[in-house]
Amino acid sequence: MTAATATVVPATPTAANGHHLTFGRILRSEWIKFISLRSTVWVAIVTVAVMVGFSLLMGFGMTQIVQNPEAMGGEASLGGTGTVIGTSVAATGYYFGQIVVAVLGVLIITGEYSTGQIKSTLTAVPTRLPVMAAKGAIVALTSFVLGAVGVAISVLVTTPMLSTYDLQVDLSDSASLQSLLGVPLYMTAIALFAFGIGTLLRHAAAGIAAVLGMLLLLPILGTIQVQWIQDISPYLLGAAGERIITGEQVGAVLTPWEGFGVLMIWVVAALVAAAVLLRRRDA
Repeated sequence: MTAATATVVPATPTAANGHHLTFGRILRSEWIKFISLRSTVWVAIVTVAVMVGFSLLMGFGMTQIVQNPEAMGGEASLGGTGTVIGTSVAATGYYFGQIVVAVLGVLIITGEYSTGQIKSTLTAVPTRLPVMAAKGAIVALTSFVLGAVGVAISVLVTTPMLSTYDLQVDLSDSASLQSLLGVPLYMTAIALFAFGIGTLLRHAAAGIAAVLGMLLLLPILGTIQVQWIQDISPYLLGAAGERIITGEQVGAVLTPWEGFGVLMIWVVAALVAAAVLLRRRDA
């Protein structure tokens, strides 16, 4: 066959040359990887169980205070009345649920680095950022659903014991609804922040230690009576984010939504830094 008679055979579009590499396909691929892990089921079970379990414990403690006010220090030790207490009981599990979703956020990316699978993933998607976006979307959706389910079940199981003393959640109260909605919002933000840190560090132990350190150890700084520490403590990761759950408080530096906004600044900063390094570094 000569050059004059040769015909050009059009290349078949493939994922490798990018014609079929849509975000929907990437998202589907990452979702399949996510749900195929046995740890995914355990994360879901543990998150909801921990949230509901601690809500039950706190609800039981509140009923004991009401039943034995003299032994427990009087009714004033409840720190509130009616729906305020019911909301606090139902939402209290977020503190422990955040730990589980933070670990999930780190492991969804560092797990691939530890096995070496990240190389094939980024080879299939050379632009890289769609992979990060797909994983981030899965983390956000999973964390929000787990937080919402956890707080909803907590309301259901604690209402019978609290209603005896008129301490149940009033779902018609806007402040209570804000606090309950704040639980999945807060947990979603924490999971995304952890995902960003995991992408930055690329090591499971280091990522988990960094995130949990910021969540559990940094708040201790707020107890140090040094002026500059007192000034910055309301803007720390957990302290700011928790405002959406704790609600309006006299003397608070940030309103609930301002606190959540500060938390999202932390999240965006972590994700942007992670995206930049993901593009620049070798797999």
